[in-house]
Amino acid sequence: MTQTQHLATKTAMQTQSAGQTDRGMSKWGLMLAVSVLAIGAATFVRADSHENIITSHGYTNFGELKYGPDMVHLDYVNPDAPKGGEMSVSSQGTFDTFNNYTREGAAAAGTTLLFESIMTATADDPYGSYCYLCTTLEYPESMDWVIFNLRDDITFADGTPMTAQDVAFTHNLFMTQGLPEYVAVVSDYLDGVEVLDTYRIKFFFTPDAPRRDVIGFAGGTTVFSKAWFEETGARLDESTDVPFMGTGAYVIDSFDTNRQVIYARDPDWWGAEHPFNIGQANFDTIRYEYFTDSAAAFEAFKAGEYTFRNENSSLQWATGYEFPSIENGWVRKEELPDGTIGSAQAFIFNLRDPKFQDPAVREAIRLMFNFEWSNETLFYGLYDRVDSFWQNSDLQARGVPSVGELALLQPLVDEGLLDPSILTDEAVLSPTSDARRPTDRANLRLASDLLAGAGWIAGEDGLRRKDGETLSVEFLTASPSFDRIINPYIENLERLGIDASLNRVDFAQYVERLNAPSEFDMITHTMTQGFEPGTGMRQWFASETAADSSRNLMGLQNEAIDRLMTVVINAESLEDMTNGTHALDRVLRATGFWVPQWYKSVHTVAYYDMYEYPETLPPFSLGNMSFWWYNADRAEELKAEGAF
Repeated sequence: MTQTQHLATKTAMQTQSAGQTDRGMSKWGLMLAVSVLAIGAATFVRADSHENIITSHGYTNFGELKYGPDMVHLDYVNPDAPKGGEMSVSSQGTFDTFNNYTREGAAAAGTTLLFESIMTATADDPYGSYCYLCTTLEYPESMDWVIFNLRDDITFADGTPMTAQDVAFTHNLFMTQGLPEYVAVVSDYLDGVEVLDTYRIKFFFTPDAPRRDVIGFAGGTTVFSKAWFEETGARLDESTDVPFMGTGAYVIDSFDTNRQVIYARDPDWWGAEHPFNIGQANFDTIRYEYFTDSAAAFEAFKAGEYTFRNENSSLQWATGYEFPSIENGWVRKEELPDGTIGSAQAFIFNLRDPKFQDPAVREAIRLMFNFEWSNETLFYGLYDRVDSFWQNSDLQARGVPSVGELALLQPLVDEGLLDPSILTDEAVLSPTSDARRPTDRANLRLASDLLAGAGWIAGEDGLRRKDGETLSVEFLTASPSFDRIINPYIENLERLGIDASLNRVDFAQYVERLNAPSEFDMITHTMTQGFEPGTGMRQWFASETAADSSRNLMGLQNEAIDRLMTVVINAESLEDMTNGTHALDRVLRATGFWVPQWYKSVHTVAYYDMYEYPETLPPFSLGNMSFWWYNADRAEELKAEGAF
């Protein structure tokens, strides 16, 4: 997992850049390190060791790497894609820093374009990781360490060479100035680094580190310039309006705080001819336009102020795309396949609040969200309900536990950590409701019984109280587009006797309140998981991250979940990992700390008809920032016709 993933402190509201790194960035959270099967791998014995040392161009846990060491370009790119033009998109909210590794301030969108990691992943290989800033990696069968043989042609944006010293410096910088949640996790896995020579760096792993994860941790290291940090005095834990010096394809061209950021492709980028980059990083500039609300952003798109939109509003998608630019063919509207795991988007409870520690209270509140009515009335039937943290994948728990799951769950039941029903019940599904009316009366009666049984009794004013305290729930949001979804939910909760309210604040206040764990009741959170769940899960769900985490915002502390995560992380086969993930998913869902929302299995995009993309898109990335390209002739036609 990259430090970018580990240290991302922003919420699902923040736009994350796509591009060459979008699949690679998400991949590290999925890394598991155990298999030595890799195409082109060579095994030899060092004179000073009794272990076989594996040398390879990449690493995979299961099966074989898709791409060999002599790969010319990725299968899904157009190697002849022209370079040029601009990709422009929108971002909602504000920004006041280019440091995405601190909780100070709101980071600008697109900062991942500036940086690269030692290893990378592809958008069509769910398990493989490949040398990128390195030529090969070496590791023993014990996985006690890994050596990366770095390329000798890599330069930072200022033209200075990248060396092993920079890698070691960056690792130590994250360990001394990184977020505590990251440092706590990595300290259990990495036991330090050693510079062997100018272009060789060695990572040592602790004896207890799960061997399926270790190479992913080391290979995911993002590399900054040591000299730049020393010259500027910049700190990783402080806000900055000057981005850190990286090796990425893009550099900052210009910015207007809270309004616009433009990244320009570095004409001297070291990686332009790298096989992984052929047919990628095709745009001269990538521009982010900032808007305070989604309505303003949509109007700006219609006016041609930016030219690519990944639509996340079902209302807009169903009713808003009937404007002149669509009708005369200037703007294309498409649904493109999305093979990634369905995002576990949900309202989450702040479990630090005593009232939410009662599962009956949480279940009563869950019952009052009518997804079916919302989907039919508000979403135009465009979404499916989220049931799982690994939605729409083979890792999703289904039905009653399998034999493999039972072997993991039974000991936890025997120790009193889980209710025995987990052994016989089907995996918990999201509540269903009557789509014909906003309030499902059967669910209302059930929720009322749950609250009464938990001691929350309705008074003469209709509000429920217990020990003199009124049962209240505040939904905190910074997105006006959620008002139409939350308000009917609030009305249902009010019918139940809950004092429910919506508090919409500006983005800066929203981030500030999330950084203070006791400053919210319920928020929308997206708990993104991957095909190879590994140590990164601990930031989402582990007890040790509950007190202070940018991901475990619900404050989850559950020993059974902790132990099942360890099982998944230590699994040494695809079957064991799958069984462990099924059991973990089952228990997470039974815990009921969320009110699942919705997902869709396609990208809903609209763009001005000057962009083109490969005939067959890869399953794990839309890639509009990178392996799409610009048709300059068509762009001139659109300009001449007055499209923008």
